[in-house]
Amino acid sequence: MYSILFNKCPRCHVGSFWASNNPFRNMIFSTKNACQTCENCSLDYELEVGFWYGCMYISYAISVAVMVIFWTLTTIFFPLINIFNEILIIVLAILSVSPLNYHVSRLIWINFFVKYIPNDTY
Repeated sequence: MYSILFNKCPRCHVGSFWASNNPFRNMIFSTKNACQTCENCSLDYELEVGFWYGCMYISYAISVAVMVIFWTLTTIFFPLINIFNEILIIVLAILSVSPLNYHVSRLIWINFFVKYIPNDTY
């Protein structure tokens, strides 16, 4: 949980996983999306070719959670809303959280496969 919340390397918890802690800056403004290796323990973040395809499942789960949350909120606070307006609100919510979704889904995915090693035995 520490490396996901604080954008740290999953193995050493010292080096940064992303170039910046701001997901919007990483995805929209930065030319270098993610770091390739940890500057502290030299962990190669792409463990194998096509490793990041698996984080699409995490991203999908996060998107579904955002959709359910916004559908519930619009249904509770606006019970007479038109279905097309409700869909528009949900789509705008998904698009606005997409950089955060991308940022967090990669961190969650790599933490499934890399174990934290607290010592300097890299």
